[in-house]
Amino acid sequence: MTQESAGMKTNGGSGGQPIRPGAIIIKSLILFILVNLLFSATGIGTLGRLSLYNHVFPGRLRLPFGENPAEAYNFSLDNLDAMFSSHILAGSKKPADEFRIIVIGDSSTWGILLHPSETLTGIIDGEGLVCSGKRIRVYNLGYPTLSLTKDLVILDRAMEYQPDLVIWPVTLESFPEDKQLTSPLVQNNLDSLIKLSTKYDLDLSVKATPIPFLQRTLVGQRKQLADLIRLQLLGPMWAATGIDQVYPVDYTKAQFDLKNDLMFHSWKPPEMPVDQLAFYALQDGLKLAGNVPVLIVNEPILISHGINSNIRYNFYYPIWAYDQYRQLIQNYTQENDMHYLDLWNIIPATEFTNSAIHLTPHGDNEFAARVSSWVEGNLCR
Repeated sequence: MTQESAGMKTNGGSGGQPIRPGAIIIKSLILFILVNLLFSATGIGTLGRLSLYNHVFPGRLRLPFGENPAEAYNFSLDNLDAMFSSHILAGSKKPADEFRIIVIGDSSTWGILLHPSETLTGIIDGEGLVCSGKRIRVYNLGYPTLSLTKDLVILDRAMEYQPDLVIWPVTLESFPEDKQLTSPLVQNNLDSLIKLSTKYDLDLSVKATPIPFLQRTLVGQRKQLADLIRLQLLGPMWAATGIDQVYPVDYTKAQFDLKNDLMFHSWKPPEMPVDQLAFYALQDGLKLAGNVPVLIVNEPILISHGINSNIRYNFYYPIWAYDQYRQLIQNYTQENDMHYLDLWNIIPATEFTNSAIHLTPHGDNEFAARVSSWVEGNLCR
């Protein structure tokens, strides 16, 4: 080998051009910037729609939520597209003979300590009811955290699945203005909330701030991207077991002996400030639903007979505040011609589990019986 040919092999590549590390770094940096710009424009939501659920694995019966993925095969994430793509609702086109009901709401709808078949949705879905000649199917889109605005964000996504009825269990703790943006699901989807508010001219008194550009890039969204992958990796265990939460043998029971405290949030009797309660969100829900009927249900609460039960119904509610709320929501739904069902006191205190709004299977059976009776009597005659 000549000295000239040897020099060509050491100084150049296949074309004989010398390698320039600086140029490679610059090109890589440009490519990195372009990928981040593209990612910030399209968003991680696009990736969230790519899911192994409903394809390789069966769809989940509840939206992903949890804090112990090693035992529950489930965990909380904030990507709405990924959450819905993992749900059974996204699994197939709506059949022509299906009367589709979606149920939104808080942790009592989702079903803390309940198997999917023991929840409000699971019980009604299992009854084999028929409405207008169509089989009633019920889908659980409840999500833990108390916020009516959080429910609106979920309802907006749910409408693309063509429901025939929306059932919306609510409770007073979801109404205060200071609760509306506290849910992590809302906090991490403020862009969606802004678009939602603009599209439907919603009466949101709390204004959201857009997510900064850097947080929308691939670097800023790396945790969310990891969550998408992790949700898929939990698919095999969900498929094999159907487990999506931990069911402890022992848990802390809901309180029966209550504090001698008349406060609700920062408010004292005799009256709550109505302008600080988000009743407008109920009307916003009807706007999102369009021509689809919405049934608002004042969900059951624990009514204690323990210490200080003469001034408080339970851990959440002093009697004066909750009684005012019941009258306010009754008046609001009547004035706005809304479907409304008040079931606040139908469940004995013994049929609550670890919270004043979480029911036992027996309690949820009674709750479901009242709701399905309303549906049959008012929509399916």
